[in-house]
Amino acid sequence: QVQLVESGGGMVQAGDSLRLSCAASGRSLSTAPMGWFRQAPEKEREFVASIDWSGAITYYTKSVRGRFTISRDNAKNSVYLQMNSLRPEDTAVYYCAVQKGAYSTYDVRSSIYGNWGQGTQVTVSS
Repeated sequence: QVQLVESGGGMVQAGDSLRLSCAASGRSLSTAPMGWFRQAPEKEREFVASIDWSGAITYYTKSVRGRFTISRDNAKNSVYLQMNSLRPEDTAVYYCAVQKGAYSTYDVRSSIYGNWGQGTQVTVSS
């Protein structure tokens, strides 16, 4: 059973940057697409970004394109989310997850992901 642990969240001001990390243990994730999601208070969990097993294909929700970058290091069994030009509306708990099957990297449904981590809080003040 794979376990995912997110880290790197914090409280920042608008325009600042943060780098989130997601470390996996239990098994190698080098062949699995990975994703980042976020959930703001009283809102549903939403897709943020995904990356295929090799790192060659990435996909972002429209609101973060050009500001966020997802990457992975399979040797470290880790996935990252570089977040630049942060906005107050980016405030949320951020989760990483691994795809449960052979789905497209462009499939944004949370239901195809599993092994959710505990999340890391990102708070952006204006």
